Amino acid sequence: MNSGQPLGSVTQGSLTGGLEVRLHPDISVEDMRVGKFLVVQGMRSRFFCMLTDVALGTANARIIADPPNWEDTFLREVLAGSGTYGTINLAPMLMFTPEEVEESFSPTNGKSANPFTPSMTGLASFQPQTSTTMELLPVKTIPSHFSQVYEASEEDFRRVFGWEDDTQRKNFSIGKPLDMDVPVCIDLDRFVERSNGVFGKSGTGKSFLTRLVLAGIVRKNAAVNLIFDMHSEYGWQAVCEGKQYSTVKGLKQLFPGKVEVYTLDPESTKRRGVRDAQELYLSYEQIEVEDVKLCSRDLGLSEAALDNANILYAEYGKAWILQLLNMTNEEIKMFCEEKRGHQGSIMSLQRKLLRLDNLKYMRAACPQNYINQILRSLEAGKHVVVEFGSQSDMLSYMLVTNMITRRIHSHYVSKAERFLHSGNVSDRPTQLVITIEEAHRFLDPAIVQSTIFGTIAREMRKYFVTLLVVDQRPSGIDNEVMSQIGTRITALLNDEKDIDAIFTGVSGAGSLRSVLAKLDSKQQALILGHAVPMPVVVRTRPYDATFYAEIGDPAWEEKPDEELFAAAELARADLGF
Repeated sequence: MNSGQPLGSVTQGSLTGGLEVRLHPDISVEDMRVGKFLVVQGMRSRFFCMLTDVALGTANARIIADPPNWEDTFLREVLAGSGTYGTINLAPMLMFTPEEVEESFSPTNGKSANPFTPSMTGLASFQPQTSTTMELLPVKTIPSHFSQVYEASEEDFRRVFGWEDDTQRKNFSIGKPLDMDVPVCIDLDRFVERSNGVFGKSGTGKSFLTRLVLAGIVRKNAAVNLIFDMHSEYGWQAVCEGKQYSTVKGLKQLFPGKVEVYTLDPESTKRRGVRDAQELYLSYEQIEVEDVKLCSRDLGLSEAALDNANILYAEYGKAWILQLLNMTNEEIKMFCEEKRGHQGSIMSLQRKLLRLDNLKYMRAACPQNYINQILRSLEAGKHVVVEFGSQSDMLSYMLVTNMITRRIHSHYVSKAERFLHSGNVSDRPTQLVITIEEAHRFLDPAIVQSTIFGTIAREMRKYFVTLLVVDQRPSGIDNEVMSQIGTRITALLNDEKDIDAIFTGVSGAGSLRSVLAKLDSKQQALILGHAVPMPVVVRTRPYDATFYAEIGDPAWEEKPDEELFAAAELARADLGF
């Protein structure tokens, strides 16, 4: 079962603290990297482990007190492996114990209740046939002293993480191990069952990781996506970080027949060459007090102003904002006298809501309900990207995202309850994944209990709606919500609070902290949670022409070089580069 040279022997350890392994003399400690995937072959079980620490050891303290001269290579070689040695710490993640199962055969279908086979002489010589079964299990014990440690093989990775060509599961390759050329897959069916997160500090490639995962969901038909694209990075194309004039394809280019783009800024979208984008407008009548409440910080609204907003809504219904904006000071005074409102708070609310007049997408009345149009696209199996263009300030992002999400979630709740009542498969809603950026603004502990996003995160898949949160400050997200995040794809983080937040609700997180802190700043991520059987560090899959050819629809067309150059220039101008 074990191929290759053993790396070391288990010398001590515990179930909670992990295993300490002494490297064999001919194994260089410099070849051992944090995040490496290793296996330990015990007497009866095989353990899949992650390397969490590397250290140097000596057999005698006098060696450290009087170390050999660096130029004395002979003495250093004599000491190597006996007097001095390398050690590594391993965190066991999974185990399996092979079990032999007897099988029997018949002349007709290959199997029989009689577990015997006839001999060459025709006499009743009986030979039971055996096969080995394998089931990955949580680690409940540890290997014995001096068990041997090996490099993980390609077969080991396939046994643990599956393969993209598995017809029984919707596996998607998200990258490769740090030191091997074999894909690491996530199970997209399990991924979309719960809310998930993509985290990392600025510049570590969160957007590329998110786009990678979204492309996998589209290709494997695991769910339907609603993406609130704050910086226009997911729909048509985006500018590569650190590569001047270089762009990458968005979901609409890869899957032209499956993705629809809605835009709040048609002029910006047209300048960037986005094809077939649909305009999106919202009206004052669609704004409810709950929508304004989420934006209270950006609008500068007090609790008193929000209380008076409820009084206005109770009196005027959907027309409350239009009525308020058209009120004179005298009319506000009369209203307060009749309805027991506070004149100063209502006048302040009026001044603050006047900012909505400057939003390009806001209308007094709309010829159609664009939110219902988005909902129809989602129910038809289309993936929807909502682009903000120049309207990407936090006020617009939080207002629009909240308005659309609340109404779509309400529709899904009704549809899910109908399905649960009828039990009819045709009534089952299509799983919906809603992607939001700057997630800590929506899931802040101070407001999360009253926002739709906190509700969705806590419901898990009860109503077939989950979140994909993208953020560089996971410490700003409520702890209860973080504990409900199913799968966490995390690039490099430096802040201790953010690292602590990543491991909220994760058992055995101590050994993984050092792994996360040692990631490279580009194209590396730690993946742990519901969609993978064990935590793993990967070199993320390149998002390039090879990826386009492997995953995209054949219908996408290459642009001429000069058109790509012009589109990149416009995109850079829109982003303020």
